[in-house]
Amino acid sequence: MKTLERISSFAGNTFALWVILFGVISFLFPEGFTWIGPHIPLLLGIIMFGMGLTLSLDDFKSILKMPKAVFIGVLAQFTIMPLLAFGLATLFQLPPEIAVGVILVGCCPGGTASNVMTYLAKGNTALSVAITSVSTLLAPILTPALILLFASQWLPVSASSLVVSILKMIVLPIVLGIIVQSLFNKQVQKSVNALPLVSVVGIVAVASAVVALNAERIAETGLTIFTIVVLHNCVGLLLGYLLAKLLKLDYRDQKAISIEVGMQNSGLGAALAVAHFSPLAAVPSAIFSVWHNISGPLLATWWGKRKQSVETTNDTPVAK
Repeated sequence: MKTLERISSFAGNTFALWVILFGVISFLFPEGFTWIGPHIPLLLGIIMFGMGLTLSLDDFKSILKMPKAVFIGVLAQFTIMPLLAFGLATLFQLPPEIAVGVILVGCCPGGTASNVMTYLAKGNTALSVAITSVSTLLAPILTPALILLFASQWLPVSASSLVVSILKMIVLPIVLGIIVQSLFNKQVQKSVNALPLVSVVGIVAVASAVVALNAERIAETGLTIFTIVVLHNCVGLLLGYLLAKLLKLDYRDQKAISIEVGMQNSGLGAALAVAHFSPLAAVPSAIFSVWHNISGPLLATWWGKRKQSVETTNDTPVAK
């Protein structure tokens, strides 16, 4: 078990490298990865089950301890990124499938990687976990509604089908994970350190499958999509931080909300795209998965190493 935990820790710490490496390999040799495509929803379900295993009632109790910050984070998550996605799709006059793909990833809740990045950035990790949990549980309602609102001008959107898919791929596995964790806590705690390996394998497999299924189109439009993804992510990180600062949250909360807003559950975006639109619509999610696992660690490392002396005046932090 110790060996498996060390492998899991190594995989988690080098996550971005594996996503990039297998993204390149699947682009060059797509025939070796296209078979994963039909299994994307299952892989996402396994990842979400693992997330459920790490949650406890204490995580949900923390919501009651900081309702203002959680509300701001969830509100920012479901407004900033969808609006940015819609604006970028319109500004760049994207083809319908790619436009819907950009909007899909923008309408998804935060991803579990944001919790790790917040911890490394020395932000409020409890707040990050709370926002991820709430936004994920709200996703069956808000994500389909937002996709219908922003994407229906490009392609037909069945909100009811999206609701069912999100319940199956996200909510049900998380609830099962929480139940298993509650019933078999001791056994789960012994294996929880190996869960990062499961997440890394799952997300790398999803991203590789999407790249493989769209290798030719990525060669044609990859630079444009990459530019949009970078803008989407970086502006989201910035606006999340500025909003939290404007609303006078403390510095650790500002970092948590910035990372929560900027880092999306791109695996969900890819799964919804493949299931309800087309493999091409999953490309922005796949590239987002690669990019935010580069930008997130870079930002977290910078914040984590930055020496801060914070004075609070009227709850507003002043960094010296």
